[in-house]
Amino acid sequence: MTNSQEPHTLTHKLRKPLVEKVRRERINSSIEQIKSLLGAEFLQQQPDSKLEKADILEMTVCVLRQLQQQNEKQRRLLNHVNKMQSSSDKNLREADFSLLSSTVQTSISKEKSPVNSDPWRPW
Repeated sequence: MTNSQEPHTLTHKLRKPLVEKVRRERINSSIEQIKSLLGAEFLQQQPDSKLEKADILEMTVCVLRQLQQQNEKQRRLLNHVNKMQSSSDKNLREADFSLLSSTVQTSISKEKSPVNSDPWRPW
């Protein structure tokens, strides 16, 4: 090794444990946040045991899958309701048009047929 590479290698060797420590701290912090967010779920699954990081991650995956399935069910239900509402709205529009059409037809036929009543006079 040359003298110019020695300081770089030494710096790298000193820095590597520090970078690893920061990485582990980030992982541990995130796992603690998961534990606090999903605390009730963890208590239901394993109330008296100390959870390892792997257990926390596995349980988190299960909870996220359940949420994903619930969201999918809700999305399907919402789509179904929207389709039913759209179909219902279409039927109502057709019924309104049919009612309007028959009202107009009745009105037109009354105008055409002679009526034996006195004309209306405002005085």
